[in-house]
Amino acid sequence: MYTIKDLYDLDHTLAKDYLSQFTYPWEALKGIKDFILELGPTLGDDYTEVTENVWVHKTATVFPSAYLGAPCIIGPETEVRHGAFVRGSALVGANCVVGNSVELKNVILFDHVQTPHYNYVGDSILGYFSHMGAGSITSNVKSDKKLVVVHNGTELIETGIKKFGAMLGDYVEVGCNAVCNPGTVIGRHSSVYPTSCVRGVIPENCIFKNSGAVIERKEN
Repeated sequence: MYTIKDLYDLDHTLAKDYLSQFTYPWEALKGIKDFILELGPTLGDDYTEVTENVWVHKTATVFPSAYLGAPCIIGPETEVRHGAFVRGSALVGANCVVGNSVELKNVILFDHVQTPHYNYVGDSILGYFSHMGAGSITSNVKSDKKLVVVHNGTELIETGIKKFGAMLGDYVEVGCNAVCNPGTVIGRHSSVYPTSCVRGVIPENCIFKNSGAVIERKEN
C-alpha cells in the first residue's frame, strides 16, 4: 500500500520515467535536483528558461512577487501566486496551484495538485489531483534529527534518509492546518481531517480523524 505503483498514476507527471526506477517513493527524493537539471534542457520550445535552470511553461502564470529558485520546472496552465517561495528542486506539473505564502523544496507535484494557501511542502511527492488545505504542512525532519522510519501498523520501514515529509497518493485531501509528520504516506482517495497530526501509513479510501482513528470511506 506504500509503493509508487500503489500510490500514483505515473501518466500524470513529467517524472514518469524517473519514478519508474524506484519501488518506494521516498527513494526518489535524493535525486530530484539532478533529475530536474537533466530534464529541463530537453523540454522544448513550449518552455522558457526564465533564469538559469528555471523553466516555465508559456501558458503558466507566475505572479511578480513569487520567487522561483533553481532548479525548478513550472508546468502548463499552472499558477504560482503572490508571495510563493519555490526554494528549488521542485517539479510542478500542469494545472497546479502554488498559492500565497506557499513554500516548496525538493518536491514533485503531479498534475492538478493544489497547495493554495500558507502551505509548506518539503521533501515530498504529491499525487494527481491531491489537495492541501489552508495552513496544512509537511514536517520533513524529526525533532531528534534521526533517520525517518515509516510506521505501517507494527511494521517499521527503514528509509535511510533524514529528510522525508509526506507521500500523498492520487486524489488525497489534507484538511486545513493539518500536519503530516516525517514519514507520512497517505493512500489514494483518502482524506485527513482539519487540524489533525498524521504519522505513518494511511490506507487508500480511508478517513483520518482528529482523534487518530482511521475509518474506511463509505460510498455515497
